[in-house]
Amino acid sequence: SAVLFSLFPGTDVGAAGGGANKENAAAVTAQPLLLSPEPWNLLVTQTPAKEKAKEGETVVLNCHLNSLQHPSLTDLMVTWYKEDEKGQMDLLEKNVTILPNNSRIFMSGDLSQGDVSLIILNVTTSDHGIYFCEVTLPDGKVVTGDGTKLRIRRALGLFGIEESIGTIIGVVAAGIGGVVVLIIVLTPQLRKCILCMRQEARQ
Repeated sequence: SAVLFSLFPGTDVGAAGGGANKENAAAVTAQPLLLSPEPWNLLVTQTPAKEKAKEGETVVLNCHLNSLQHPSLTDLMVTWYKEDEKGQMDLLEKNVTILPNNSRIFMSGDLSQGDVSLIILNVTTSDHGIYFCEVTLPDGKVVTGDGTKLRIRRALGLFGIEESIGTIIGVVAAGIGGVVVLIIVLTPQLRKCILCMRQEARQ
């Protein structure tokens, strides 16, 4: 009976131990699934596609982030850069303006709400270009918006007309020149007509 008693506990312990091992194995296989992060599915939307402004105005380039899986967006890194005929220029990195001695450009809105719009104060013609909003996710993936093309018109102080003085002078000069050309071209014809009229009068 002592032998049987010693075997049964051993058997029970073995059975219990086997069950524990199975549970541990299941936990080990399930653990990686719990630790692996969900892939980000972020949408970066820039509006409008084209924007116009006059010199001296303030421009807001809208950029909004949408993510269903991750409502908290505060860990994202936002970059804004501009492309023009001179190439690419970085304006803002890691949510902060990087241009030296430039307080005209900065990010507005609430990052936690997905608003990472860019504000440009007192725009000049040098601000022409296509602006891109780029977001770096915690997993290193980069998502970029479609871009916003910004066009700046020159401001003019002549009766509020938004044209350069040089252009106006050019148009006036062209008009005067056209009249002069017409006079030069028509003068010989007028002389002939006058001579014809005189000859007819003599006859």
